[in-house]
Amino acid sequence: MTLRALVVGMGLLCTFSSFAATELRYGLEAEYPPFESRNASGELEGFDVDLGKAICKAASLKCSWVETSFDALIPGLMAKKFDAINSAMNITEQRRKSIDFTQPVYRIPSQLVGKAGAAMEATPEGLKGKTIGVLQGSIQETYAKEHWEKHGVTVVSYKDQNMAWGDLLNGRIDASLVMSAAGQAGFLSKPQGKGFGFIGKPVSDDTILGSGIGFGLRKGDEATRQQLDAAIEKVRADGTIDALAKKYFPGIDVSVK
Repeated sequence: MTLRALVVGMGLLCTFSSFAATELRYGLEAEYPPFESRNASGELEGFDVDLGKAICKAASLKCSWVETSFDALIPGLMAKKFDAINSAMNITEQRRKSIDFTQPVYRIPSQLVGKAGAAMEATPEGLKGKTIGVLQGSIQETYAKEHWEKHGVTVVSYKDQNMAWGDLLNGRIDASLVMSAAGQAGFLSKPQGKGFGFIGKPVSDDTILGSGIGFGLRKGDEATRQQLDAAIEKVRADGTIDALAKKYFPGIDVSVK
């Protein structure tokens, strides 16, 4: 191969590799309202769904959705079953060991939901002897096991949050640790949530709970990260994120500090 041919070939390779994707497959777990769920008509809806559509529009992308359980999202992404995780996944150092993330888009505090007036506090001492439900594969599961399980608190993991709400109603668990918006919209604001409420203040541990929620990406997928980061900046600047937060999380500050 001549030097000129080699240079031309390398130039073509760079050109092709720089082409941005025109289609994006989102991976999500659709049992976590108000972030993502299916309505009575079977259509996907929620904050992350509307956010995902807005991101696609800003990035001139055609999008589709692939459903799986929450704990299967990272393995599914790594197996290339979809291109980005869009399912209220917090950015943590533990998850960064397996995947990359976009910049944080929003942040939601985590709180306990239990019987109103229950003699409990969101501390190891206040929950000793109690049973707490968490979503399998979530940062709430990690937090509860790290901070509470070692101190006599039973932690039960569920494949989807609705199963935890069912066991809370039936008295099989004493409380559930969730993102506050999911607790409010997915349970407390519904008829079944009567007599229940938030217990104590939001829990805190930035190492476990992360720096905010973003889109999960495969390691080294720099082109998709740059494409989505640019779209995130657009929807933040035009007020889309704030408008969606007011619609789905009224009264909750979702800004990334």
